[in-house]
Amino acid sequence: MQSTLSTFTQHLDLASTQLEVLLSKTLSECLNSSELKQLLDSLDANLLKKTLPTAGGVLAKELPPFYNWLKNELGVERIPDSPDHTTKWVIGFINNQQSLTSLVELHRPVPRLALESAIPRLLTMFKEIENPQVRQEWQKAIAVLCLPLVVAAREAEKSKNLVS
Repeated sequence: MQSTLSTFTQHLDLASTQLEVLLSKTLSECLNSSELKQLLDSLDANLLKKTLPTAGGVLAKELPPFYNWLKNELGVERIPDSPDHTTKWVIGFINNQQSLTSLVELHRPVPRLALESAIPRLLTMFKEIENPQVRQEWQKAIAVLCLPLVVAAREAEKSKNLVS
C-alpha cells in the first residue's frame, strides 16, 4: 500500500520537501498557511459541486467496507454508523458550510498511525470514477481535507510524547 506522504505528493502536486515542511507545522500554522490556502483555492469547486452525486455514490458504496477495515484492522473505535455523515460533511465543505477546524475536531480521537494508514485507501475509493479529471479532482479534494488531520495528529502525538 502507498504511504501517506507519497499519496499527498501524488494528489496535491507538492514536492516532498514542501510537504514535509507543511506537515511539521502546528495545526494553527497549517490552517493559516499560504500553502494550504493555495491548495484549497486550486480546487475546482464548480466541478466538485457538479459531480457531488458521482462522489456521493462512490462514498455510499465504498465507505461501509472502509469503516469495517478501520474498526477491525486498525482498531479505530469511533467510526460513523453510515456513509451519510461523511458524505454530508464533504458536501458541506464543498458548499462552504463546514470548516477544516470542525473536521479536525471530529478526527482527534483517531490515532495518528491509523489516520495515516487510512488516507491512501480512502483516496483509492475514487478509482472507479471513469472520468480522469473528475477522479483526480475528488482525490485532490479529499487529500487536501486530510492534510490538516495529519498535522493535528502529529502535533497531538508530539505533545503527548513531551508530557510522558
